[in-house]
Amino acid sequence: MKFQENVIREYLKNVYFVAGTACGGKTTVSRELGKKYHIPVYADDEMFTIHQQMSDSKYQPSMNKTFKDADEFFGRTVEEYKEWLISNTREDLEFVIMDLIRLSQNGSVICDCHLTLSEADLLTSSDRIVFMIKEPKDPVNDYCNRPDHQGFNAFIHSATDVEMAKTKCSEALKSLNDKHYQAIKKSGYFWLERDENRSVDETVELVAKHFGMK
Repeated sequence: MKFQENVIREYLKNVYFVAGTACGGKTTVSRELGKKYHIPVYADDEMFTIHQQMSDSKYQPSMNKTFKDADEFFGRTVEEYKEWLISNTREDLEFVIMDLIRLSQNGSVICDCHLTLSEADLLTSSDRIVFMIKEPKDPVNDYCNRPDHQGFNAFIHSATDVEMAKTKCSEALKSLNDKHYQAIKKSGYFWLERDENRSVDETVELVAKHFGMK
């Protein structure tokens, strides 16, 4: 069964999407926006393990692919790694949509998520999404330095050749994020580039203004 765009958008009309590139500030903005306006926040990264348990290898093969250790995980080619990341996100999106439909029926929800521009076109309108972006110069170390990604940090450092693992991971993430970063900047969607000279409160205010929150 395929749902038409207008049906999906109608059922997601109470969702505010905060998307973007790696380390662009999605999580921080979502949480602070939720606190300020008393709106629940849904983070798709936090739900992945739950969705994985619900998934089926027949329909979600990437979500069910297992690796014996970091050496096998990072031993793939950059192209294989990129395709696996893309497929994981694509397969998980159906679970995310179902969650959001359920959670947003009685009120607003802020969704901290990964969306491509084509997925944004399908799911929502331009006044209900913001893209938080950062130029992907060093995505691996950006991830490793984040308190909420210490599991990833420990995993990559468990590889026999840590530098090789970091290099391969960085190439894959930079390739994916750079393409997304450039496309967002050329799109008609509202986006904000990470700026260390702008406070979190100021950034939240700009996003709230775009969403028409009061």
